[in-house]
Amino acid sequence: MTALPHFDGPLTCDASGMIEIHRMLRKSFEEAPGLVDGVADGDRAHAAAVATQLHLISTALHAHHEGEDTRLWDMIDQRAPACVLHVERMKAQHAEMLVHLEAMDRALPTWRASASVIDSVPVRAAAESVAAALARHFPDEEESIVPAIEHTVTDSEIGWFEKHGRAATPKGQAWNMLGAILAAQPDGGKAWLRKHMPGPAGLIWRFIGAPRYARFRAAVEGRLG
Repeated sequence: MTALPHFDGPLTCDASGMIEIHRMLRKSFEEAPGLVDGVADGDRAHAAAVATQLHLISTALHAHHEGEDTRLWDMIDQRAPACVLHVERMKAQHAEMLVHLEAMDRALPTWRASASVIDSVPVRAAAESVAAALARHFPDEEESIVPAIEHTVTDSEIGWFEKHGRAATPKGQAWNMLGAILAAQPDGGKAWLRKHMPGPAGLIWRFIGAPRYARFRAAVEGRLG
């Protein structure tokens, strides 16, 4: 791997949000093959719940990478030229991953409708390939790109990427996305809630969002009777 550039000077932004999203996406795709395997042949209700989860995380990953491809890479190229080879590697990894992600997107509607084991095969295979690609891509990006972000990108610019990701969340899935983000954090999301949803906002999650997410997860995991 190309040597990592060294950055001096103060940090220009807080890029921890990228790491938090990476945790959610990696955890979600790692569990995806097992969720697909857990759907009994012909169980359309369970298949629909898992398909909804897979569509949710696919949409999140598409938005995450689209934001980087359309805005971040040019910022890094212009402000941290020493990272040009790292940026090119990130672009190549995105392109490779997109093949598998789009394969999953194409296969999901058929499996959602039929819930057949046969139709689940391409869904499972694509999800597994995305998970394997993320296991390589995210650690590389966090080592080679995040330091450049933290020394060249401003907090207001980081805010654009966060808004872009939120705007892509499918209608009616905001609580489920938030629940997935919290569940992927090392402390179960306690620090995230204190930082992003202090006071009354956190209570809304506790009494409204969390129960809704729990019901959704029960459906995804096939625990609804």
